[in-house]
Amino acid sequence: MHLTTTPPAGAAGAARPPAAPPPPRPAFLLLMTVAAVAALAAALCASVMLGSRSTSFGDVLGVLGGTAGDNVTAIIESRYPRTALGVLAGLCLAVAGTLMQGVSRNPLAEPGLLGINAGASASIVAATAWFGASGATDTMWWALPGALVAGVLVHVIGSAGTGTSVVRLVLAGAVLTAVLMAFIQAVTLSKPQVFDSYRYWVVGALGGRDFDVFWSVLPFAAVGFLLALALGPGLNALALGDATAVSLGSNPARTRGSGLLAATLLSAAATAAVGPIAFVGLAVPHVVRALVGVDFRVQLLFSALLGPSLLLLADVVGRTVMRPTELMVGVVTAFIGAPALLIAVRRMRGTT
Repeated sequence: MHLTTTPPAGAAGAARPPAAPPPPRPAFLLLMTVAAVAALAAALCASVMLGSRSTSFGDVLGVLGGTAGDNVTAIIESRYPRTALGVLAGLCLAVAGTLMQGVSRNPLAEPGLLGINAGASASIVAATAWFGASGATDTMWWALPGALVAGVLVHVIGSAGTGTSVVRLVLAGAVLTAVLMAFIQAVTLSKPQVFDSYRYWVVGALGGRDFDVFWSVLPFAAVGFLLALALGPGLNALALGDATAVSLGSNPARTRGSGLLAATLLSAAATAAVGPIAFVGLAVPHVVRALVGVDFRVQLLFSALLGPSLLLLADVVGRTVMRPTELMVGVVTAFIGAPALLIAVRRMRGTT
């Protein structure tokens, strides 16, 4: 006589799909939020106060109150545009990096995988060589469509066939970047005047730009950021695998497509405004994940806070470490971002 038993709920034969990761405890999340906001406020104050000539917090209050001298007022007000651009670019790059790592499920993913930096660079080189573009505002208007076209082209190639493939996206980005970099080298080597202009932009800098650049790229950044915030639940489901995401009611293809679109808009806005700045989009998501966990709803918000803090801190270091000259922020981010990434990786050891 054989007895047939039904496996209890939760057994291997009736396993339910894992749920999306829970958010951190409210008290801890509140503490981390206060710390992140305080860090951003300190970075904003440092960006306005420090430079080739340092000022005090009292001077800043005097400027805001209209009681400071003309010289101090001119110095502090000249730092407003680069501070605003630092906040915008840091937010865009950090959030875009978080999206890329979530969409690709690859901790080494960053906005450069979409070929956006190469697209913006190639567009600026072509505009400088054949259309006489010069200055931050002119190059910004050429960099933006170049970055967007490159991101869309990589997405189209990666989506060809049966659906969007992360491997195809990475390969398409690598191929497009290689082709565009070959074009850039050919033009800059044959036209020395183009190289002189390109070598300044390609490093990435917050200085030499005004609020016109900020307001021009703000709409693209705002659309990309709002779209990114809406993708938090979908990215949580996608992190569990496509099959599990479908069982949870999510659409993996739509999540990937929307995530790539948002990352493209954010990266294009940042690159067009301040040039290609490396490491922010790679390091900040790792730091955020080590601090607040794997919930993408929380990661996206904290990336928007810590990204500007890192970029502004790098800019302040670049302005003060070699006074009276200035070290471009694109150079400093690697020196600051690398230790931060190493610390985050050590904290994540064994949590794969």
